Amino acid sequence: MKLNLQDIPRVTSLSKEEFITHYFKPQKPVVIERFIDHWPAYTKWNLDYIKDVAGEKIVPLYDDRPVNYKDGFNQAHAEMKMRDYINLLQCKPTKFRIFLWNIFKEVPQLKEDFNFPDFGLRLMKKLPMLFFGGTDSYTFMHYDIDLANIFHFHFEGEKQCILFDQKQSKYLYKVPHSLITREDIDFSNPDFKKWPALKHAKGWTCQLNHGETLYIPEGYWHYMRYNTPGFSMSLRAIARNPKNLGKAFYNILIMRNFDNVMRRLKGQKWIDHKNNKAIANTKLFG
Repeated sequence: MKLNLQDIPRVTSLSKEEFITHYFKPQKPVVIERFIDHWPAYTKWNLDYIKDVAGEKIVPLYDDRPVNYKDGFNQAHAEMKMRDYINLLQCKPTKFRIFLWNIFKEVPQLKEDFNFPDFGLRLMKKLPMLFFGGTDSYTFMHYDIDLANIFHFHFEGEKQCILFDQKQSKYLYKVPHSLITREDIDFSNPDFKKWPALKHAKGWTCQLNHGETLYIPEGYWHYMRYNTPGFSMSLRAIARNPKNLGKAFYNILIMRNFDNVMRRLKGQKWIDHKNNKAIANTKLFG
């Protein structure tokens, strides 16, 4: 048995008007295959190029270890030079990923390799983020704290993407007071005996290749798994749905701070309590 996933629609190109009408307004994902062919990044950006221009930069690394109460919000698990990290990616599988790293602050010349596309939404130009991963590394199923509209541009290799909208949260074993599902669920090959509610969830999937752009609508859950070493860049636009915008402010101003306080007060018991509640809450719909 597999997850109930339909292929994300693919188009070769897309005008602003077509994007707004067919994907943004109905909040549906899409893969645009040839949207950035004119960017210098399309031909220049690969792991060797990044190693050349940013090799001496110290980068924060994350792996797939479960959340620990001692960890701060998005606290890195390790650090190394970008050159050494890319060499690691290229020689063997590794769980280490780079997550939400604004490399453009440290390597401004990379800004010359792309432009901010006009999708009809106002992009947050100070927040272009890069993500790197090695073969079989992955992100936990999560959604972004600001519920932004995300444009995800992939470079080198292949990445598996699985998406769910917020209506599916009740089937996903969502951990309360956080942005993730249970971390011990393998969404690439889930155990339905252990996680039976997943069989009710309906989502989307695609394999993202070099130069392709994935639009992730506001607040969509997403799981990313690197089939080969590679990296992606995300540009984002603020949530336009008032409900999502309100939830974004709640997440940033209240939920995140409340969770940090409870970690300090209760330690690992708080993490364990949330994980148990994820099962209890989802059983109601299983």
